[in-house]
Amino acid sequence: MDRRLVDKAQNKQLAPLGLRAFFKLAANWGLSVEDQMILLGRPSRSTFYNWRSGKISGVPHDTLSRLSHLMAIHHALHTLFDDSTQATNWVKAPNDQLAGQSALERLLAGEVMDLYVVRTYLDGLAQTA
Repeated sequence: MDRRLVDKAQNKQLAPLGLRAFFKLAANWGLSVEDQMILLGRPSRSTFYNWRSGKISGVPHDTLSRLSHLMAIHHALHTLFDDSTQATNWVKAPNDQLAGQSALERLLAGEVMDLYVVRTYLDGLAQTA
């Protein structure tokens, strides 16, 4: 089977699930539309609103990677903290391990590597918890 077809089929399955979870996470964190667009890789405004309304036929590979990192961050936060409020407070609080930035500030720098840095930091904390 052609590898590209498998990837496209997987994308069509994973993208709606990942985006639904992302929009719930964004609401919990109180993110603005602009912040959400940064975390998703800066799609066009019309694409963003299509995704938010559930009109999803797939997403770019970069966006799928971003969703994966964000869901792993969400999972690690809920491994470390008992409730959503604690997790949200941690995301927004300054952190010495992130050069004094909050995790959210680092995430909003906008590069996939920024999501990766926060993810690996939280994964390390979650493994020792």
